[in-house]
Amino acid sequence: MTKPHFKRILLKVSGEVLMGEQAYGIDLSTVQRVAAEIESVAKLGTQLCIVIGAGNIFRGVAGAAKGMDRVNADYMGMLGTVMNALAMQDALKARGLDARVMSAIPMPTVCESFSRAEALRHLEQGRILLFAGGTGSPFFTTDTTAALRAAEMGCDGLLKGTSVDGIYSADPKKDPKAERFERVHYSQVLARDLKVMDASAVALARDNHIPVIVFSIRKEGAVLEVAQGKGRFTIVTDG
Repeated sequence: MTKPHFKRILLKVSGEVLMGEQAYGIDLSTVQRVAAEIESVAKLGTQLCIVIGAGNIFRGVAGAAKGMDRVNADYMGMLGTVMNALAMQDALKARGLDARVMSAIPMPTVCESFSRAEALRHLEQGRILLFAGGTGSPFFTTDTTAALRAAEMGCDGLLKGTSVDGIYSADPKKDPKAERFERVHYSQVLARDLKVMDASAVALARDNHIPVIVFSIRKEGAVLEVAQGKGRFTIVTDG
């Protein structure tokens, strides 16, 4: 079997991916497909952390834009990430994988509370970790959560699964002339305001020298390919 390109990765999955072809919510067949891809990476011996957004359930920024208090809206979004993480945990366990949800917002009757020491112990024992509840504070996105947890866990790669196959100069769905990048520097992402992750997430990844790999998680087998350093993606590095 091919050796994994990374020893420990954090996989960031947008909440919208879990909608499948639906307009809202969780499509269980899509969750199961993504779980199968995660299983294929776990079988390589790669240690896995996962952060799932909540755009399929509730997006705090959108709620605030419609007049909600931003803090309350963000907390609602954080709760949405817990729902997504629990759905993915269930799908992973159905495949015989030991997965644990750890929330930054304590809810002990539902899942474990986040503790870095306990999380590292889980990883060393071969468990898959799903980090939920965002950072536990409002005004931070799940992209920032992903970069933060990747740094805390000592991940050597942050894989961001989106609906497109990399980073473009503009939205390729709206601009057919958008330029696609194979490799880009953190500073270029920030200076050109490339819409891949928010600035705080990019800065966290840069400061901790964690490469960010952006790829389309909608392509079957893409997670395994990228985890092996193959396939089609854009890599954000400091080199």
